Amino acid sequence: MYKRLSSVMFPIFAVLLIGALVWGYQENQEKNAILIKAENQYQRAFHDLSFHMDKLHSEIGNTLAVNSTSQGMHRKGLMNVWRLTSEAQNEINQLPLTMLPFNETEDFLSRISNFAYQASMRDLTNEPLSEKEMGNLKKLYQNSSEITKNLQDVQQKVLSDRLRWMDAETAMATEEETMDNTIVDGFRTVNKKVQEYPELDWGPSVSNIYAKRSVKKLDGIPMTKEQIQSKAAKFSNADSNKIQVQENGKGTDWESYTATINQAKDSKLMMDFTRNGGMLISYSDTRPIGTKKVSRQEAMAKADQFLVNKGYKDMKAVNYDEYGNLGNLTYVRKQGDTLIYPEKMTVRVGLDTGDVTGFQASDYVYEHQKQRKIPKAALTEAQARKKLNPEFEENYARKSLIENDYSKEVLCYEFGGRINGTKYRIYINADTGVEEAVEEIKPVNATS
Repeated sequence: MYKRLSSVMFPIFAVLLIGALVWGYQENQEKNAILIKAENQYQRAFHDLSFHMDKLHSEIGNTLAVNSTSQGMHRKGLMNVWRLTSEAQNEINQLPLTMLPFNETEDFLSRISNFAYQASMRDLTNEPLSEKEMGNLKKLYQNSSEITKNLQDVQQKVLSDRLRWMDAETAMATEEETMDNTIVDGFRTVNKKVQEYPELDWGPSVSNIYAKRSVKKLDGIPMTKEQIQSKAAKFSNADSNKIQVQENGKGTDWESYTATINQAKDSKLMMDFTRNGGMLISYSDTRPIGTKKVSRQEAMAKADQFLVNKGYKDMKAVNYDEYGNLGNLTYVRKQGDTLIYPEKMTVRVGLDTGDVTGFQASDYVYEHQKQRKIPKAALTEAQARKKLNPEFEENYARKSLIENDYSKEVLCYEFGGRINGTKYRIYINADTGVEEAVEEIKPVNATS
C-alpha cells in the first residue's frame, strides 16, 4: 500500500517542486530586471546631471564674456542658464536623494533658475543687467565651477570603480554611518560646500518667491484659549462650552489655535485661528454630503450670503468649480472698481443643501489691507483693449490688482472672453500695455 501511495505521490511532489523552482527562477529574473532598470535610470540621471552642471558653468561664462551692452546675448545666455538649471533640477529629482541632505544644492539651483528666468524675461534694452546682477553672475560662475568639479570627481569614481546607485540607496535607507559609499559622501560634500557659500542679493523679485510667511508678522495682540473659544462660538453659532481649543506650534513662527466642535457621530466643526489677532484661517464641516440637489446659482448665492453674515464684505466670486457633490468658489476683495487678487479666499459648498462646508482664508489674512493704495492707470480701458488679439471675443472688462511673475503687485485691465473655442482671462498692464498674465477658464468639472 505504501509502495503504491509513494508511486502516486512522488511524481506529484516532483512536479510541484519543479514548478516552485521555475516560479522562483522567474521571480528572481523579474526582480533582477527591475533592479537593473532602476540602476540604469539612476546612472543616466546622474551622468546627465554632471553634464548639465558643466554646461551651466560654461553658459554663465559665455554670458559674462560678451560686452556689457550686448543685451541680445545676455538674454540668450540667461535663457540657456534657466533651461540648464531646470534640467539639473529634474535630474536631481530622479535620483534617490530623499534621505540625503541635498536641499541646499537644490535651493541654490532653484534661485539661479528664478533669477535667470526673471532677468531674461524683462526688457533688457531699457533695463539692462545691473552691476549687482553682473557681480552675482561672476560669483555663480565660480560656485558652479566648484560644484561641477566635485560632481565630476564622483562621476570618475563611479566609472572607474563601477559603483552602483542601488548600493547608495541601501546605504541611505539603512543609515549605516560606517558604510563606505563614495556616491553618498560625494553628494554630502557638494551640499556642505554650497551651504558655505555667502548669501547673494538676488533682488526683491527673486527674494519674494522664497519669503516665508510667519504669523508673527501679523498685527494684533496674542490671544488666549478662552478668547479663541469665544471667537469660534460666535463664528459657528455654537455653545462655547462645547468647543475644545488646542494650541499648535508653541514657540515657533507658526503659533495658532484649532477649535473643534463635535456634532453627530461622523461630523465635527474645525476652525484654525492665528495666535496674533485671533484671525480665522480655515473652517471645515466634516458632515457627510448627500445627493446633489442645489444648482450653481443657488450655491453661489449661499456662499455670498455666508461671507456677508461672517463679516467679509466686498468679496466677489471670480471662479467656480464642482467636484462630485461639492462646489468650490474663489473670492477676491473688491475695492472701489478694482479686484484685489492677492486678497483671495476659497469657499466650499455642499451641493445637497447649499450650506458652506469649508472655508480657506490664509491668503486673505496675510495680504489684507483695510484701504489698499491702488495706483492710477496710465492707459484707458480702450487703449488697453487694443493690445488684445483681434480675434479675442470679449465678454467683460474690469480693473484688477494682481501679482506678476516678478512678485510685484501691478494694476491691470482684466479682459474675459473667448478665442479658439476656449475661455480666457487676459491681464493687460494698465501702465505699460504688457500682457502680464493669461489664464484659461476651464469648464465646470462635475465629475465624481
